[in-house]
Order: sequence, then structure tokens, then C-alpha cells
Amino acid sequence: MKHFLVMALMGLFGVAAAQSGEQPNILWISVEDISPLLSMYGDGTVSTPHLDRLAREGMTFTQAYATVGVCAPSRSSIITGMYPVSIGTHNMRTGPHYAFREPENETYKSYYGQKDIRGRNVPEYAAVPPPYVKCFTEYLRAAGYFTSNAAKTDYQFNAPLTAWDEIGRDAHFRNRKPGQPFFSVFNFEITHESRVFMKKEDPMLADTAKVPLPDYFPPLPIVKRDVGRVYSNIVELDAQIGKLLAELEEAGLMDKTIIFFWSDHGGPLLRQKRAVGNSGLHVPLMVRFPDKRNAGTRVDQIVSLMDLGPTVLSLANIPVPSYMQGKAFLGKYKAATPHRYALGSADRFDEAVDMSRSAIDGRFVYIRNFRPELPLIYRNAYREQIDMTKTLIEMDLAGELTGDAAYIFMNTKPVEELYDLEKDPYEVHNLAEDPAYREKLEELRAALARWQLEVGDLGFVPEHDLVEMMWPGMLQPETAGVVFEQKGKELHLRSRTEGASIAYQVGEEIGGKAWRLYHQPIPAGQKVAARAVRIGYKTSGVSVWE
Repeated sequence: MKHFLVMALMGLFGVAAAQSGEQPNILWISVEDISPLLSMYGDGTVSTPHLDRLAREGMTFTQAYATVGVCAPSRSSIITGMYPVSIGTHNMRTGPHYAFREPENETYKSYYGQKDIRGRNVPEYAAVPPPYVKCFTEYLRAAGYFTSNAAKTDYQFNAPLTAWDEIGRDAHFRNRKPGQPFFSVFNFEITHESRVFMKKEDPMLADTAKVPLPDYFPPLPIVKRDVGRVYSNIVELDAQIGKLLAELEEAGLMDKTIIFFWSDHGGPLLRQKRAVGNSGLHVPLMVRFPDKRNAGTRVDQIVSLMDLGPTVLSLANIPVPSYMQGKAFLGKYKAATPHRYALGSADRFDEAVDMSRSAIDGRFVYIRNFRPELPLIYRNAYREQIDMTKTLIEMDLAGELTGDAAYIFMNTKPVEELYDLEKDPYEVHNLAEDPAYREKLEELRAALARWQLEVGDLGFVPEHDLVEMMWPGMLQPETAGVVFEQKGKELHLRSRTEGASIAYQVGEEIGGKAWRLYHQPIPAGQKVAARAVRIGYKTSGVSVWE
């Protein structure tokens, strides 16, 4: 009952706050798997005129970080405003959650060969966060926003019916009601890791002879080719973004919309994607305002991708829920103090089970390895589809790698790693044992430990047990159905499942794919169909009020 009261107050307060202030349109350009390999970050390898425009007309955040160096856990933090290790979404990946599935199609395999740290079966599952955790888009919908997502979700749970007005390849802000403010997400997949090997026969749009190589990659032709493909895909990404911006302009919305550009984590190559240090977590982030305020400025404060949702709420004049660990970095409810550190995690990545944590202060990177007996570069079938990865693994097995390339193939990891990005941007010179850096080591070590205690780091729970905690008996819990109660001319809807949100349809809408979000009583005297869903739970059946 307490939870329902809090949610009702939050919904009504959010609506009142938004209605008393401006409700700007907000658009996210969500891209995959790129580090800050762009001109506004000092890398002019390829031309990106449309991204350059966003930097020229907007704000560039130089210290933006993902919470995890891989998509699904990272995106779970973005949609909830929570650290993955605090809500059980930290293992990659929990189930087939790449895109929204209708509730009737939400099924899970009880066995697909995945094991936890103790060798026990890990089934497919939907993570179940605490009951107060919501997709932040529900607060936007309650405040009158039209929300659309085209089309990726990958939240580690199926997107609730209540999260989006529209979701799918055709979801678009143009489908909103006249005059309705929108929050729309467009996901671009061209820079994803898979496109390095899927597009290797495509025309190359970068000069492979001139692409810069990290110190941990040997200058082999195959390495230059795959690094060149990364830059080539960025060129294609820029062209695709240009088309979206042109569409905004043609609709007369370019100067009526706040635009965010961000990547879900760092680059797609070895020692980048899935890494818990700077190479895996540091991402590009830009924000452009309609009036071009702060145009061309650079912001050096630490920002987490977990902050994106709270910042959107703040810009929409909606109070940020107190439970969210993310902080608004812009808008009416901007946090008084930014993050002091970017805190990251790495746990199971597909078939590879490991556990590391990191704290980054913008210059120094501290990594704590909880399974130091394992190699830094573990075997992962998915990423080994990239030719250069296979080549480097073969060279390592043959003892042919030297220098910094050999460093990242260490057979076991140190318990602690410390890197000075100012002197060592590629994180290949560990300073953890250097007495000159003892004070910084102790500072970051303590900060990481405090954070793990504060958030209740679930990485220490073997995944089989974690699933059992969320799905007792390894069965997905089911949300209780909607109960209707008429009070005068109003119809009240509720579910006895703590943390459940309610989606409903009225009249001729019933039977369609679109569902409204219930956040306040609705007029009685009409036919209503409703379903309840808590994140990670099975959606309830349809209840009908005649």
C-alpha cells in the first residue's frame, strides 16, 4: 500500500510540475559501441559533419562513462537510473531482450548451456529489480509526454507495456497527438561490434594506412583493416544521423527539440568492449538545446549514462525520484553535486564468468579484480568472429606477442590495477605497486569499497542463486490482475502485486497494440481493459470493466 501511495503522489506531482512549466521535446540519438573517436574529442581520423554540427551547436561532455562496458547491463542502468549491480541486471545477458516482445511471446529457456561461477545451470530469465524501480519513461508519460522507441530495448527484462506509447521499428514522434510533447529514441546499430565482421567486405570509408592504433594492438594489416572498419562505420553512422536531423528540420522541430547523442559503452574491439576500465566505459556524449545555449562548450564533470533518465526528467520539469542513483546534470532538478567518480562493473559476459569493479576520477583508473586467477582476455565466441581478434589469440598462444600487446594477454590478473590516463591513455602501465601513487590507490580503493557497500553489490551472489532469489523455484513470478473500483464518476485501478504498473485501453482501443499508462483515476461509464506488470514479472491477463 505504501508503494502505491508513493507512486500516486509521484505521478500527480510530476504532472502538476510539468504542466506548470515548459515541456520541451527531447530526442535521443542512441548509438552502439563507440569510444570518443570523434573530432570534438580530438580524433580527426574521419569526417563527421553532422556530429560536428551537434558539437558546434551544443555541449560536449568529456568525462561521460557507461556503468558496464557492454550493451544490456548498460542499457538497464539507462532505463532505470540505477547501477546494474544494485538491481540484478549486471550479467550479460539474461534473456532474449534485444527488442520488445508482446507479453504472450515472453518465454524463456530453462536450459541453454550457461553456467554460473559454481558450474550450476543459469536459465534465461528477466531480472527483477526492487519494486520501487520503474522505467523512467513512465514518469514522462504520466506528465503528458508521448514516448517512442525505435527500437532496441535490451534492458535485461522485457520492456513493460507501460514504458512506451510506441515501440518498434516504426515508432516515431510524428505519431503523437497534435501539440503533445515527445520523448523519442532512435537507436543506430551501424557501429555495433557485429558490423566489424558483418561488413568486412563493404567499401572502406577510412584510410587504413592512417588509422591510429591503441598501444595494445600490433600494427598488423589485419588489425589496421578492422580498426579502419570501426572508423568506416562511424562515417556511415554520421550520414544516418544527418538524415534524422534533416527530418527534424523538415518537420520544423530542430529548434523545438533538445537532442542527446550518446554511445551505450566504449568501442567494439578487444580490450574495449566488455572492459571495466576507461577503454570500455568512456563514451561520447553531446547535448544540443533548441536555443543553442552553451553552444560549443565542453563540460568536464563526471557524468554516468545512468544520469540520462534523471536529466530528461529534470529538463521536462519533473522531479527526479529519490530512489534513483543517477543524477540530473541539466535542468530544473540538476543535482547540487556531480559524481566524484565513475563506477563500473564487469561480471558474466555470455559464457565467460568473471568479476571486476572500477572507479575512475577522470584521470586515474582503479580496477579491483575479484578473480585474479583468470586471464584478462578471456575466450568469448561472439567477439572472436572479428578476424583480428582470432589472429591475436593465435599469436598469443604461439608466444608471438610482445610489449603492450602481450600485456593485455596476461594469463592472470593483478588483484589491483591503477592507470594514469594523462601519461598512459591506453592503460598498459600498472601503477598499483608504485609507492609514488600509494595515496591515489588508497583513495580509489576506499571509494570503490564504499560504493559496493552502499549499493549492495549483487556480483557476490552466484547467478544461479540470484535467479532463485528473483524467480523462486526458477519460475517467473506473475503480476496479479487488475482490480477495478468505482468511486462516484471515477474508476480506480490497482493490482495487489507490489511495484506493479497498470496499462489500460478504453472503448475502441481495446484489442489494439497501444496501451495507456494508468497514473490517476479515469472516468467511469466506459468499457476498460487493463493489465498489470512489474518489471521482470509475467504480465497479468486482461481484466475488463464493463
